[in-house]
Amino acid sequence: MVRALAAGYPDAHCELDFTNPLELTVAVILSAQCTDKRVNEVTPALFAKYRTAADYAGADRAELEEMIRPTGFFRNKAASLMGLGAALVEKYDGEVPGRLEDLVALPGVGRKTANVILGDAFGVPGITVDTHFGRLVRRWGWTEHTDPVKVEHAVGELVPRKEWTLLSHRVIFHGRRVCHSRKPACGACFLARDCPSFGTGPTDPAEAAKLVRGPETEHLIDLAATVNGGAAR
Repeated sequence: MVRALAAGYPDAHCELDFTNPLELTVAVILSAQCTDKRVNEVTPALFAKYRTAADYAGADRAELEEMIRPTGFFRNKAASLMGLGAALVEKYDGEVPGRLEDLVALPGVGRKTANVILGDAFGVPGITVDTHFGRLVRRWGWTEHTDPVKVEHAVGELVPRKEWTLLSHRVIFHGRRVCHSRKPACGACFLARDCPSFGTGPTDPAEAAKLVRGPETEHLIDLAATVNGGAAR
């Protein structure tokens, strides 16, 4: 399944727009209970105004809240961003640290966020257990755990460390595009033959194909038809 995911999503990547570790950290904080697309609509103006950790630390709270309001929970997120900026200035000379233990101690940064930062900003392998990742690996029988840390460790024992970051992106891509929470596109899934949860969603290829989302839709449907012999098994 890991090899199949690589074939299905050869260009999988973090879908948040950023150019440096600070921007990624801010974007991931904003992405809590918000779509990456919405975050990417907000961050260009935000990153233009707040370029350094000191900028966030000294931000006018009301102004910052208004800029990030579309991402939801903007008051809590503004407090996290200002606290993040202050902590980075005080402890790390304004730079985002590249160690898990340092990252998780920062305001607004949990283990999931830290693994995203490590993998995509520093090239340190990490498994990002978001709702998509947890749901899919349980559907696939990779683990029965629901606790994100236990899921992370369980999957980490199954997959080589060097593949952790890309695997995270590929699983998340699959969750957003094919293996939806309520109605997965089972009949148009290139993992159907190996999936113990096949049949959770519609198995008819034509019906399932209508559920596939994203820019890779045509590629994913074609790949599923090739793997499944033109039909659900």
